[in-house]
Amino acid sequence: MRWCLRSAVCLGPVLAVAAAEPLSIERLSGDGWEIAGYTGTFDNRSSLILFRRKDTKYLVQCSILYDVTRNPRVITNCYELH
Repeated sequence: MRWCLRSAVCLGPVLAVAAAEPLSIERLSGDGWEIAGYTGTFDNRSSLILFRRKDTKYLVQCSILYDVTRNPRVITNCYELH
């Protein structure tokens, strides 16, 4: 019983972070992040956007994939670069 209680206490912050809203271009833009760089691929199916913010020491990169064979057609993945 004590082990279960300790596990719940230790996992609480981890579960709270996992339940937080994922990074998105809309959220970054609303939080004051600026576009630092952009590149597209030769087939125009994917792009990379690099974001920066003056008060942080890391960048955020978002990859955007457009694929008509998938649902949803636009897939975005944003992650911090430390």
